[in-house]
Amino acid sequence: MSLKKIATLSEVREALRDFTVSEELAALPTAVKNPVIVLDEENRPQPRRDVDAGNGMATVVGRVRECPLFDVKLTLLSHNLLRGAAGAAMLNAELLASRGFFTRSRVQADTQEVPSPVSS
Repeated sequence: MSLKKIATLSEVREALRDFTVSEELAALPTAVKNPVIVLDEENRPQPRRDVDAGNGMATVVGRVRECPLFDVKLTLLSHNLLRGAAGAAMLNAELLASRGFFTRSRVQADTQEVPSPVSS
């Protein structure tokens, strides 16, 4: 896949830096408003230094450079557990809760104990 219009490397970096999530998502407890962090150092991102960016919920991008095949290539680092499976599940649950999908009566009805059979 290639870009429709050839972008400069600074335009690519700027577009990634400027990406923000909606206000609704940014208000969630585990969300980050700017989930993409762009670093300019040639030796970054590095797992030991950057994996916990944004409490593990951000993606770190670096080494943005020209590519003869795909126009631009870059190095991307994210915490697979926090930003991946567990983090996505938390964000989904927080979003559902913020939209009122979990009500007290529904949760109470789902957690009521089932009477155990009386043995004689």
